Amino acid sequence: MSSSCESSGTCSSASSSCGTQESQQAQMAQQDNAITRSLGKIKNKILVMSGKGGVGKSTVSVNLALALAAKGHKVGLMDVDLHGPDVIRMLNLKGNLEAPANPNDLVAPLQYNDNLKVVSLEYMMKDRDEAIIWRGPLKIQAIRQFVADMDWGELDYLIVDAPPGTGDEPLSIAQTIPLVKAIVVTTPQKVALADVRKSLNFCKTVEMEVVGIVENMSGFVCPECNATVDIFKTGGGEELAREFDLPFLGAVPMDPKVVIAGDDGVPYLSSDAKSPATEAFAKVVDSVELRLPPVAAPAVLNMASVGSSSDCGCDGSCNPDSCDC
Repeated sequence: MSSSCESSGTCSSASSSCGTQESQQAQMAQQDNAITRSLGKIKNKILVMSGKGGVGKSTVSVNLALALAAKGHKVGLMDVDLHGPDVIRMLNLKGNLEAPANPNDLVAPLQYNDNLKVVSLEYMMKDRDEAIIWRGPLKIQAIRQFVADMDWGELDYLIVDAPPGTGDEPLSIAQTIPLVKAIVVTTPQKVALADVRKSLNFCKTVEMEVVGIVENMSGFVCPECNATVDIFKTGGGEELAREFDLPFLGAVPMDPKVVIAGDDGVPYLSSDAKSPATEAFAKVVDSVELRLPPVAAPAVLNMASVGSSSDCGCDGSCNPDSCDC
C-alpha cells in the first residue's frame, strides 16, 4: 500500500479501492514494458490513415504490406479499424485466435506467408459478423494489447491500418507507438482533400512525421483498352503535398480488377499483373522503401517507470530485454 494511502484517514474504509488502484497501475506498467520490448524489435512503424472513408486506405495498407513482404522484408500488418476490420477478409485468412499453452507466452498472429504476420480484431472473434459496440477506453486497451500481447518478433515494417478520421484509434497509435510515421491516403476530389487536411493537421498536433501522401483512385483504368481515363480528376493529392511541403509518394488509378481481387481475397495492386495501377503502386512502394529503409530502429525510452519495487524486483536496475516485469 502506498504512503499516500496509509496517510489518508479514509484508507481503512477504502482499502480495497487503494489496492485495486495499485494493482491497475502495476498491470499498466507491465503492459508498458511489454509494449516497449515488442516495439524495440520493429524497425519501421507506419500508420496508414485518412480523414475520409472510402478512399482505399485498407487497400493501400494490405498491398503495401504484401509488396514489402514480397521484397523479402519481415512485415507485420495490424488492423485497428475495430468497428469495420477488413484486412483479414481482403487476404482471405481463416482461423481464430488460439490462446498459448503457457498463459505468460505471447499470442501468435495469423501467418499469411513466411514474411507477413497479421492481427485484426476479427481474428479474435468467434462470429466475424458480430457488431463491435465499444467506447474509447475499450478501443485503447485493445490496441495496446495488439502490440503488447502479440508475438510480432523481429520486423522490418509494421503497417497499421486505421479507420478514417482523427479519433481514438489513430490517437491511441500515436500515443502507444513512439516514432510511428504516417502515410496519408486521399482521392483527388476537393471533398476528400478537405478531410485529409484534418489528418495532416492531426499529425502536426501529435508530432507524427508524415512519410508522404498517396493519391488513390487517380483516374480510371479502362477494362477494355487498359488506358487511364481521368473521370475522377487527378492531381489533387500532389497539390496537397506541395501545399503542406510533404513528399508525394504517387498516384494510383482505379482499376476494376482491384475491387474483384479484394472481394476474392487476392490483392491486386501488389500482384505481378501488368496494369497502370500495379505499375503506379510499385512506384509508391519503392518510394516508401527509399524513405524508410529497413535499418535498426533508434532506441526509445521505456514507457513505464521501471525499477520501482512496486513494479518489479530489479531494485532500480530493470532491463526490459531480460526482465519479466
